[in-house]
Amino acid sequence: MNEMIRARQVRVIDEEGNQLGIMSPHDAMREAGERGLDLVEVASKAVPPVCRIMDYGKYRYQQSKRAKESKKHQHTITVKEIKYRPKIDLHDFTYKTNHVREFLQEGDKVKITIMFRGRELAHPEFGREILGRVVEGTKDLCQDVGDVSNTRLEGRNMSIVLTPAR
Repeated sequence: MNEMIRARQVRVIDEEGNQLGIMSPHDAMREAGERGLDLVEVASKAVPPVCRIMDYGKYRYQQSKRAKESKKHQHTITVKEIKYRPKIDLHDFTYKTNHVREFLQEGDKVKITIMFRGRELAHPEFGREILGRVVEGTKDLCQDVGDVSNTRLEGRNMSIVLTPAR
């Protein structure tokens, strides 16, 4: 921008988009100064580099507004995690499953983790049963999960991810 441009010759474009031709950066700076605007290098890789006469402060403001507007229309998908134990009580199970349903209704992915401790590791089928009950309780809100009987232990945990149906 302005005095920071180091090229010997630059192609200059005015604020309306008309080409003013190829000139030295000093002459282009003088032209921009007469109009009360800045000289901004927009294509440094071109031969010769392309510079534009514009109001740089206004340009940066419009860029930030565009960036905020594009962020406003994005929907970030978060992954929520609910942890179960193989010996979970019925009330605790329904309470946690209701939370899973809420997360799926909000459009979030949900990771269901079964945590095993001690001798519980000898019976992974209890964890698969819990996963099956959770999937059965939420099948109207999520996409195809597949068969939970193939789920394997990863260390002391067993987990699946439920994706909300759109």
